[in-house]
Amino acid sequence: MTSDVRVFIINMDTKVREQITENADGSYSIFLNAKLTQEQQIDSYIHAIKHILRQDFENHSADRIEYYAHKVS
Repeated sequence: MTSDVRVFIINMDTKVREQITENADGSYSIFLNAKLTQEQQIDSYIHAIKHILRQDFENHSADRIEYYAHKVS
């Protein structure tokens, strides 16, 4: 796993806190919602990093990924 992570703060729908993309070179892009408070952005960043560290992108079920993300600390 690469440790190359780029973070972007962009305007998104208020229902979306963050989005993560695995890039072709093995790096990751984390997009944080600019409409969130700084504390919410930090929480969202931590949530995204946990997905990356658990290598959730190898699991193809978004429901399963989110289940484990919220059940396992």
